[in-house]
Amino acid sequence: MYIDGVFSGGGAKGIALAGAYKVLENEGFRFVRVAGTSAGSMVAAFIAAGYTSKEMIALLKELNNDILLDQPFPYLPFKALRWISIYWRLGLYKGDTFENWLSVKLKNKGVTVFSDLRPHSLRVIASDLTNGKLMVLPDDLPSYGLNPDSFSVARAIRMSCSLPYFFEPVKLQSNQGQSIVVDGGVLSNFPIWLFSKHKKRPVIGVTLTANEKERPKNSIKHAFELFGALFETMRDAHDARHIASRHEKNIIFIPADHVMATDFSMTDEKKEALIELGKLKTETFLKQWSY
Repeated sequence: MYIDGVFSGGGAKGIALAGAYKVLENEGFRFVRVAGTSAGSMVAAFIAAGYTSKEMIALLKELNNDILLDQPFPYLPFKALRWISIYWRLGLYKGDTFENWLSVKLKNKGVTVFSDLRPHSLRVIASDLTNGKLMVLPDDLPSYGLNPDSFSVARAIRMSCSLPYFFEPVKLQSNQGQSIVVDGGVLSNFPIWLFSKHKKRPVIGVTLTANEKERPKNSIKHAFELFGALFETMRDAHDARHIASRHEKNIIFIPADHVMATDFSMTDEKKEALIELGKLKTETFLKQWSY
């Protein structure tokens, strides 16, 4: 059965999305269009490039601190320079090694730029902080004077994955000058709305949160908890409203809130547990799903 798919952000716990993909693939579902934010954009890009679920799981298990956490000043004491790095470079880690890794893995499937993919098969969400707007890549690139066909898919994924303060933002040069671009999850962590206007086939979404009824309330007792709740509300409220009103019956909810999005040093056992969680929730979903 041909479907479209949307995958949420979630950082390190994004490997659970690959578990969901494995079940969908085994049940005969084939994706025509895919979209995602942050970790979900990476999963979507690998699907669009032609990776099988088995291959994707191996790739995501390969990701480690050496690939993801490339320090801007590797020969100097990191603790002493972390605040300097955030202040001047706007992030603790560069993200260059991650982008290079993505480039190699995508090129192995013959994908370097968006024209190497089927037209309209992949959409990626990022956040343009300079202009204060959500970006849908590659669709919005012409408004920046950039050619979508020649834009790097790996660069788009890096833009979508650039968690603020953790990774340095991408500085996008265009006819508008320089734009500071960060993680798409700042504005839309689960862009299930992307395919709602031009729906040609069933759309299945996969998100790394519980559904709204089962989601725990935020505890707000001091300023740090207030900031955390503020960020989560800004990130999730719009998407949650859209889910509740239209798409909940077509969404696989994988409650992975027990894992930190920045836990990039998680053990193999923890990764396996997340994969199994994604598989279990997808199997349960398919037993009652009807289109």
